[in-house]
Amino acid sequence: MEEAKIVHLYDLSPTQAAPLLSQYEYPWEALAKIGEFILQLGQSLPQDEYEHPSEDVWISKTAKVYPGAYIAGPAIIGPGTEVRPGAFVRGKALVGEGCVVGNSTELKNVILFDGVQVPHYNYVGDSILGYKSHMGAGSITSNVKSDKTLVTVRGGGEAIETGLKKMGAMLGDFVEVGCNSVLNPGTVIGRHSNVYPLSMVRGLIPAGHIFKRPGEVVAKR
Repeated sequence: MEEAKIVHLYDLSPTQAAPLLSQYEYPWEALAKIGEFILQLGQSLPQDEYEHPSEDVWISKTAKVYPGAYIAGPAIIGPGTEVRPGAFVRGKALVGEGCVVGNSTELKNVILFDGVQVPHYNYVGDSILGYKSHMGAGSITSNVKSDKTLVTVRGGGEAIETGLKKMGAMLGDFVEVGCNSVLNPGTVIGRHSNVYPLSMVRGLIPAGHIFKRPGEVVAKR
């Protein structure tokens, strides 16, 4: 499943997670190591550029964390990022430069590349969001199957057993997800693809495509 590989989904230059992701073929293989990686990276961050307000939490001095936001470690908040009122960062969150973590948005075990926006009422768990990807208001990643079985990634007639009980979505660079959409466990969306609002998405969406509804995925013109 070539399109689901890290090399096809992401340019690794706009993320501090590049040393972690470069070790793997598929992005979900890195999920179990995000927390450990953040702890190692945090210790190496320059003290003149990052504050260390609580245990295992590092926040860039140019980031803006609004009153009412909660950040649990391990977590890193990058330069110029906004964490808005009511945001809940549950831990194991590596948030890049120039991101928006909006009101009532919850993050858990995630990597957000630089420029990612999850600005309104989003849940993003056990997921990796590529450079300048954007999730519309109310869109979420569902990271556990209802029957609690392990997640399988499906696409192009292939299936990959991840061995993971918890896996949300892997969004490539410049992905746009419409408002109130649900990305089911094991969703992978290729670079520059779009998802219509109110969609229920599962499996692999190729790069440069538009997901309109299940069974209707069309190439961009």
